[in-house]
Amino acid sequence: MSTIAASYVLPLRASAPDPELRDYVRWLAETVADVLVVDASPSEVRTVHEGWWSAGVTHLPPDPARRCRNGKVWGVLTGLDRARHDVVVIADDDVRWDRDGLRRVVGLLASTDLVAPANYYDPLPWPARYDTGRILVQRALGGDWPGTLALRRQILAPAGGGYDGDVLFENLELVRTVTACGGRCAWPLDLLVARRPPTARHLLGQRVRQAYDEFARPAHLVTSLAVLPVVLAGLARRRPALPAAVLLAAICAAWRGRRHGEGARVYPLSSVLLAPLWVVERSITVWIALVYRLRGGIPYAGSRMARAGSAVPQLRRRVAADSALPAAAAPAGREPTPGGGQ
Repeated sequence: MSTIAASYVLPLRASAPDPELRDYVRWLAETVADVLVVDASPSEVRTVHEGWWSAGVTHLPPDPARRCRNGKVWGVLTGLDRARHDVVVIADDDVRWDRDGLRRVVGLLASTDLVAPANYYDPLPWPARYDTGRILVQRALGGDWPGTLALRRQILAPAGGGYDGDVLFENLELVRTVTACGGRCAWPLDLLVARRPPTARHLLGQRVRQAYDEFARPAHLVTSLAVLPVVLAGLARRRPALPAAVLLAAICAAWRGRRHGEGARVYPLSSVLLAPLWVVERSITVWIALVYRLRGGIPYAGSRMARAGSAVPQLRRRVAADSALPAAAAPAGREPTPGGGQ
């Protein structure tokens, strides 16, 4: 069977070798023409990885010339520079594409510039079932932000072949940069790509950081901030209709998100009932994130990250300044409006 004509970029920072990831990358090397693992793991872990992937995989460290504050972006930019194909799949180390999905996304990129598939967790321990409630709400609003994107590398040429790596919400920044360069983005809800579930500790550790992403999207930020006061006011005034309306809206949205794009095939019904918990949790963590914002930013890699993301008009001006593209003529590309945050 012929290999798929694409590059696959996997930015990696692992604290220990993972045999399951080893086997997946070996399968990728037999399936995709160009596989790049950009490895920022500790040296002893990188040595093990080098032995695992010595054949068929380009295994390299992040390029110092592409260094930025967001470690994942640093790895992605390194991989984009070394990719041999225009079609590039970028994926976190917990994402598990299959051959049919990869073939389909390559086909979609014949008529668009960036594709954001839909992730689902496999298997489904309780942290995954809970986080699936978030995914379902976002699907009802247009699409969730997955751990993998596919794009035509050439679309980023007006932006110097990359995107800003000094922001927290790196997927949003990449999508907005593609839009600012005139690209078209697609969010096929029926392109379902598996993802390995987070541990409970990892899930809990990401709640405030992911809420901080909403500072890149003011409308989502305001909505999230409003939920907690509405619920508390309803409880304090003994008006249960207010919090009940919020919770019912979350359940209805999650139900709708599960029905979109064959979602019922991979998303459990139990996650529909967990969606209201996520909506309330997101409001609480956004208020905590606001405190961090007022104190200079969210803790990240030993420092603070103040910026969640850039606005499209700002990126268009930046692209125009870095290329021959007139700012007023920029892009026909329209930024998609998927659900909200992670």
